[in-house]
This record gives sequence, C-alpha cells and structure tokens, in this order.
Amino acid sequence: MSYSIKQVSEQTGLSEHTIRFYDREGLLPLLKRDGTGKRSFSENDIQWLGLICCLKNSGMSIEKIKEFMYLCLNGEETCEQRKEMLELHKAYILEQIKLLNRSLSTIEYKIDHYKEIGVFHLDASL
Repeated sequence: MSYSIKQVSEQTGLSEHTIRFYDREGLLPLLKRDGTGKRSFSENDIQWLGLICCLKNSGMSIEKIKEFMYLCLNGEETCEQRKEMLELHKAYILEQIKLLNRSLSTIEYKIDHYKEIGVFHLDASL
C-alpha cells in the first residue's frame, strides 16, 4: 500500500512542508515517486519518519540523523556504529533530563516561595 504526502501528514502529525524538507535533506532515501513525480510513501517510509522524529525531538541534529540513516542503508556491517551512535545519543538525553530536572526543582522552589508570601514578584536574591 502506498500513501500520499497528505495522508502521511495526517497519520504522523507532521506538516507536508516538514515531510518535504526531510525528503530534500536526504532523510528518506528509499522514498519512491509515482509516474507524475509525486512522493509515494510506504509503511516503511512512515516508520522511518517516526524514527526521524524521535531522534530530532530528542536533540539529534539533522546531519547526525542523516549519518544514522545512511548507516542503516549499509546493512548489518554498520550495526555496531549505529548502536554506538544511539548509546551516545542516549547519554545526551539522560544529561538533558538531569538538567531539566534541576531546572524544574528550582522553578518549583520559587513557586512554593511565592505561594508562601502570596505575591509573585522578582527579588534581588534570585
């Protein structure tokens, strides 16, 4: 079964513009086109889009995603490289989570402080 860009947009929640951008950037290297040149998406293409979104939403650059995708295309001999890339990215995500949790703690502390005094204001002792 094949899907139009509009159908893929509806399925994934990505705009057609974003999907075209990912294609132009080379992130959908297996994407086919029909006789008129329109993109024709397979289930596999939609799954790749899901992975692209996962990596991008978790902070991986387009260039690194592209590198990962091309490693995927090179088959089993790149499994170790892909695993290493994902392990490094996982470590990056975990560090970001720590930083966000620290920021959240500070914000919660400040909110509690403002609740105690009953007023939202900025003081010099931020």
